[in-house]
Amino acid sequence: MNAKIWLSSPHMGGREQTFVQEAFDTNWVAPLGPNVNGFEQDLSLFLGGDYHVAALSSGTAGLHLGLVLLGVKAGDEVICQSMTFSASANPIAYVGATPVFVDSETDTWNMSPELLEQAIQSRIAAGVKPKAIIPVHLYGMPAKMNEIMGIARKYEIPVLEDAAEGLGSSINGKMCGTFGDLGVLSFNGNKIITTSGGGALVAKDAEIIKEARFLSTQARDEAPHYQHSKIGYNYRISNLCAGVGRGQMEVLADRVKQRRDNFNLYYNRYSSKKGIHFVTEPTGYFSNRWLTTLLIDPAVAGFTREDLRLALEKDNIESRPLWKPMHLQPIFAGSEFFGNGTSEMLFANGLCLPSGSNLVQADFDRIFAIMDTMLK
Repeated sequence: MNAKIWLSSPHMGGREQTFVQEAFDTNWVAPLGPNVNGFEQDLSLFLGGDYHVAALSSGTAGLHLGLVLLGVKAGDEVICQSMTFSASANPIAYVGATPVFVDSETDTWNMSPELLEQAIQSRIAAGVKPKAIIPVHLYGMPAKMNEIMGIARKYEIPVLEDAAEGLGSSINGKMCGTFGDLGVLSFNGNKIITTSGGGALVAKDAEIIKEARFLSTQARDEAPHYQHSKIGYNYRISNLCAGVGRGQMEVLADRVKQRRDNFNLYYNRYSSKKGIHFVTEPTGYFSNRWLTTLLIDPAVAGFTREDLRLALEKDNIESRPLWKPMHLQPIFAGSEFFGNGTSEMLFANGLCLPSGSNLVQADFDRIFAIMDTMLK
C-alpha cells in the first residue's frame, strides 16, 4: 500500500528541540517556566503587540475559561456558530449554559450576521438575553467580524472569538483572535502550528489575562498553605510543550505561506471544473488556508463528495467531510437554531483536502491523479 498522506500532520521547524532541551538542561519540566513566558510573548508580538496572552493546555480550555471570565453561568444562553467543531459548543455545556445555534453565510461559511441579529432579537423577545456570542473562523477563513462586533456592541453582548483554526488570518491587517472581547487559539497536533496539545486565551485587558492565569493554575490564593477562594482549573500549558511552541512560532509565517500555496495548487487546477466551488477571500480578508476545502455539486459534477473521499481513501489519502453542524448533533438535539440551510448544504457537499505544510510534489501527484480521473 502507498504511504499515508495525512489531512494535516505536524510539521516541525528545527529549533523546537533546542527549546525543549533547554527545559531539560535547566530542569524546567514543571508546568510553568521560561518557555511559557517566551511563548506568550511571541504570540503577543505576532498578534500586534497590544494583546496579552495566557498559554493553556488546549483551545477548549481557552473557550471554557473565556465563558467563566465573561460570567456565563448555569441557565444562561450563549449564541454559537453551528458550522464548527464540537469544541466550540461543548464549553457552553461545561458551565451549565444553553447553546443557541446560528447558521452560516455563503461568503465565508461562518456565522451569518443577519441571522445572528435575528437570534438575539428573538431570544430577547422571549425574555432571555444571550450572555455571549461565539463566532468561529472556519478552516482559517475569517468570519465577518466587523459586522458581528457591530451587532454585539449594539446589544451589549460580549464576544468570545474562536480563532482556533485562524492563527495568521486577518481582516484588513487586524489579526484573528483580536476582534472579540476575548480570543481563543489552538495548537492541537493538526493545526497550522502545534505544541502537541495546547491553546491560548487572548485579551487586550491585562487584568483579564492575569485572572485567566490564576484560574488556570487551580486558583491558588496567596498563602503559605494551599487555600482556594474560587474554583480553579488545571489548564496551563507545560514548559515542555511551550518550548515546542516557541520553535513553531519561528516558522509560522512560512507555514501560512505553504498552506496558501497548497490552496492555490488546488484552486488553479480545479476551480474551473463544473460543479466545483472553492470559498474565496472577500476584499481585505486574508486566510491562513489551514485546510483547503471545496464544494461538489453532484447534479453538475456527476459525483458526490463522498465518492471523492472514498476514492482518495482507497489510495491511503486522508480527506474529511466538512464539520457536521452542531444543531444536527445528537448531543444538542432540540437546541434553538436560527438558519436557512446553508450549513446543512455545506456539510452535505463539502470536503477537506490534504493541506499539510509538509506535503511534497509526489503527494500532490497522487492526489491529483485521483481527482483528475473524477474531474474529467
